[in-house]
Amino acid sequence: MKKGLFTIAENAPLAEGVYRLRLAGDASAVTAPGQFVNIALPGRYLRRPFSLCDAEEGMLTLIYKVVGGGTEQMAAMEPGRTLDVLTGLGNGFDLSLAGQTPLLLGGGIGSAPLYLLAKKLRAAGKTVSVVLGFNRRSEVFYEQEFRALGCQVTVTTADGSYGVPGFVTDGLPTGCSFYYACGPEPMLRAVYDRAAGSGQLSFEARMGCGFGACVGCTRQTVGGPKRVCKDGPVFQKEEILWT
Repeated sequence: MKKGLFTIAENAPLAEGVYRLRLAGDASAVTAPGQFVNIALPGRYLRRPFSLCDAEEGMLTLIYKVVGGGTEQMAAMEPGRTLDVLTGLGNGFDLSLAGQTPLLLGGGIGSAPLYLLAKKLRAAGKTVSVVLGFNRRSEVFYEQEFRALGCQVTVTTADGSYGVPGFVTDGLPTGCSFYYACGPEPMLRAVYDRAAGSGQLSFEARMGCGFGACVGCTRQTVGGPKRVCKDGPVFQKEEILWT
């Protein structure tokens, strides 16, 4: 974990209610796709956690959805503004488990951290399939960015307005070597039940501190209670207990 000041380089609408935030600063604490950052917002007692969409030298990219007062405040911030950010939080995806034909499954804003994962997997020579699930066409983002990496991309929409009608599980291909999933818990449960083989699932949770001190985001696993922020947010399929 590293604390630092980042300057907003871009903060622009990407899809309906969805923004891309690019932050210039020291990105050296980021070691794996699937990690997250915690941003301090003026006037807000708790920091806000956001998964990383991309990380390059001197630049972090986040994709967030406006869902409350904190993200409404963020959406109004202009380039040039400085933010206090904790980086390198959480344990990310394990690329060594991927095999040759990994499958990436993203639900809504949970699709964002899969981009850096896909980028790393493609650089390692993997054949990557991606299924992105959204409620409607106006919410779709990063389809072309995944395609530009050389991924095989399927988009699903719950209302059938674009791509495959239905949910992420309705777009599941066959023959993947391992899967990685990120999204709301009902989606992750459906993937757990229907996707063949082993995988890793990245969970969302309300967090107080973001680095394991408050124990407010604990969930039960076969190995006992684990903190989503510190021990996760990525967990192996076989260790997950559903309540």
